[in-house]
Amino acid sequence: MTDTVAPAPRTAVDFWFDPSCPWAWMTSRWIDEVSAHRDLDVTFHIMSLAVLNEDNDVSDEYRANFARMLRYTRLVTAVGELHGQSHVKPLYDALGTRIHAGGETDADNVIPAALAEVGLPADLARYADSDEYDEQMRASHFDGIERVGQDVGTPVIAVNGTAFFGPVISPAPTGDEAARLWDGVVAVASYPGFFEIKRTRTVGPIFD
Repeated sequence: MTDTVAPAPRTAVDFWFDPSCPWAWMTSRWIDEVSAHRDLDVTFHIMSLAVLNEDNDVSDEYRANFARMLRYTRLVTAVGELHGQSHVKPLYDALGTRIHAGGETDADNVIPAALAEVGLPADLARYADSDEYDEQMRASHFDGIERVGQDVGTPVIAVNGTAFFGPVISPAPTGDEAARLWDGVVAVASYPGFFEIKRTRTVGPIFD
């Protein structure tokens, strides 16, 4: 008789995103790649750059984007509430592919196409223009942001309870390189006294 060894528990990862943020999109592609090399259990949650910055001194040009940004966060929240968490990531993938990789700027085109791609009812599009689930959207947002503080943005990642902003990366690494970056980020973030490491971005989001 041989002893059976229990499998190691999967690493619990929570990922907060705003569908409009290209940097969150880049990081989410990296997380997808890491999941092929590390045993992760990833749950995606909505957060909102419009909510984060609603009381901040931002440019009029940036504030003009809030209405469009809120349409996406409201839609994702409603889908999660009405159809379950399992639909959040597929919808994010469908939205992000059009918004970021596809460069589509018209939400009236993006939303119905994304819903159709993931097999969700077309009439869910109405929630993009409804505040019916704003309480839940804001609760999800603040659940993420309160773990890291108000002076960051999206994405926020929590690994077994240790939360951090970012990483901000471009392009998203693949293969062993993606896994090495993951191991390093998690190791650094796990130190309670670690708060920040940064350098000036020299490239924009590279979606290839």
